[in-house]
Amino acid sequence: MKFKEFVTPIGERYFEDYEADCTYDCGQRLVLESEIIEFAQRYDPQPFHIDPVEARRSIYGGVIASGWHTGALTMRLLVENYVSTVASLGSPGIETLRWPAPVRPGDTLTVTVEVLEARVSRSKPDRGIVRSEVRTSNQKGVQVMGLVSANFFLRRSTHE
Repeated sequence: MKFKEFVTPIGERYFEDYEADCTYDCGQRLVLESEIIEFAQRYDPQPFHIDPVEARRSIYGGVIASGWHTGALTMRLLVENYVSTVASLGSPGIETLRWPAPVRPGDTLTVTVEVLEARVSRSKPDRGIVRSEVRTSNQKGVQVMGLVSANFFLRRSTHE
């Protein structure tokens, strides 16, 4: 895994700035129990997400974050540190999504993105397709979420 820092600021990034076989650090985020409960009360109100007493009796032994909350936290770090603010055209979808371990209150999540492939679109040559593997891990290095997806980015060479 070859870690790389972006040279180009997020507000100036285009397709050409995303390099295959490179891994980018997208920062960290502390997860609070109050956030876990608030998110789950609105979007995933299962007892082990919203009720500390019931959660202690569950197989998890305490409150855990909804996988969708983990996904939202991951997306926030991607938007703040990885996805271009000028050239992003969205995503056609997620190929795979896994939550191999739970996120607990007090965990610090770290997100990394490995670019698996970067190629110019054959049908729309003004943009490129970046296929990536996103990994979200806790402070112990345990992966709590992983996904593979593609993103569309405008090409600098066609927009200068």
